[in-house]
Amino acid sequence: MSKGKTPKRSQVPEESSPMQEKFINYIMRRGKKSIARKIFNSTLKIISKKTSSDPEKILKTAMDNIKPQMEVKPKRIGGAVYQIPREVKPDRQTTLSLRWLIGAARDKKGTSMDQKLANELIDASNEQGAAIKKRDDMHRMADANKAFAHLAKY
Repeated sequence: MSKGKTPKRSQVPEESSPMQEKFINYIMRRGKKSIARKIFNSTLKIISKKTSSDPEKILKTAMDNIKPQMEVKPKRIGGAVYQIPREVKPDRQTTLSLRWLIGAARDKKGTSMDQKLANELIDASNEQGAAIKKRDDMHRMADANKAFAHLAKY
């Protein structure tokens, strides 16, 4: 017999925000969250040493800079496939920006992951780097296919 409703426990530790936890989950590979957390924390330390400013602020600025506004979705109409530009929903903006940022850091060679991630975050906060290039390419593609925007209703 049940003794009532179980209180919901908070999944996020007190020292980090939900956004930081999501970032850690994207860094994580093969379920090794403690390693991902160490990488994230050392990345924040490296950022604070290099820029002498608040690393959380730089993380937020970088994420806001990377978030795409428009994307293209392929749609088959009458035997032809059109790339139709669409607005990106907020959840997908966050997902894409995290994916691009961590992917860009992983593609770099030579140094440790925390160093690569710190460099990519600093670049993104300054509107530079591979993740920003990816966003610009997506926006360019959406602009090029603006003529097919009227097909979005189908």
